[in-house]
Amino acid sequence: MSRLEQLNEWLVTTLEGKTFSLAPASADASFRRYFRVSLADGVTLIAMDAPPPQEDCRPFVHVADVFAAAGLHVPNVLAMDLERGFLLLDDLGDTTYLQSLNDETADGLYRGACQALIQLQSASKPQEFPPYDEALLTREMQLFPDWYISKHLGLILTDKQQAVIQQAFALLNRNILAQGQVYVHRDYHSRNLMVCEDNPGILDFQDAVYGPITYDLVSLFKDAYISWEEDKVLDWLIRYWQGAKQAGLPVPEDIGDFYRDFEWMGVQRHLKVLGIFARLYHRDGKEAYLKDMPLVMDYLRRACARYIELRPLVRLLDEIHGVPPQPGFTF
Repeated sequence: MSRLEQLNEWLVTTLEGKTFSLAPASADASFRRYFRVSLADGVTLIAMDAPPPQEDCRPFVHVADVFAAAGLHVPNVLAMDLERGFLLLDDLGDTTYLQSLNDETADGLYRGACQALIQLQSASKPQEFPPYDEALLTREMQLFPDWYISKHLGLILTDKQQAVIQQAFALLNRNILAQGQVYVHRDYHSRNLMVCEDNPGILDFQDAVYGPITYDLVSLFKDAYISWEEDKVLDWLIRYWQGAKQAGLPVPEDIGDFYRDFEWMGVQRHLKVLGIFARLYHRDGKEAYLKDMPLVMDYLRRACARYIELRPLVRLLDEIHGVPPQPGFTF
């Protein structure tokens, strides 16, 4: 019996024989699939298909409980079959932030997203989620040399280039691990935030961890799927920082220090994302993510170029992409 047939069978039982129709709602970068369940009375629900052993529904259920207790707008889990990997959820609609963001709507939508983020971070407790520790941070960054450089570009790094990568990883980890620690959604961006009556509706949170306070802001404002002028991002970031300080969250007193933390966190995330997008293409056959690589690479290069400690990484990016060295002057 196929997964879809199993899901239909489970829904017949769960919905106690009510008539329903099933249509694809969305898919993501994992093995999970989502279907919209339409009932005869007009009510719609979402069925999640998370096939074991590739996926585990338990973290989703746990994070949903924690986030809901913090007052966030997440889908209620209405029914579950954890062994078979099926969940029945509230439907938060089909209008994402990505579909709705423009110059007129951005301020209001991002204000709502930042308010929800401060609310979530204010509820943080150290033992609730796995720690975003050095091992996990490094494992994520290693996706860049393993999948982007080696697999996607087909290059073998020299010992000197390997050393540049490892030194950059160490520098980034030192900064990131020193940041204030809070709940981290880990994919808090325009495809996972929904426009609904209580903005934002929040999805795809099952990978939540306890980690650096700037991480979700990077996901939000250095989004792989939509970009904004840097002065706009800085304005939104300052407004978040002011709200976070008022809420007593562990942000630096100086906005310059906070911005540096945000930038360095972005470098870690963008190394990871480039590796993930390469893996999605080469391993999973999902080529749609290739078109998003140039924006992520631009974020990465801009941030590294601003900090002298990270400029060796820019030179490495030039080398692997065949960009000739820029002429310079020595005084």
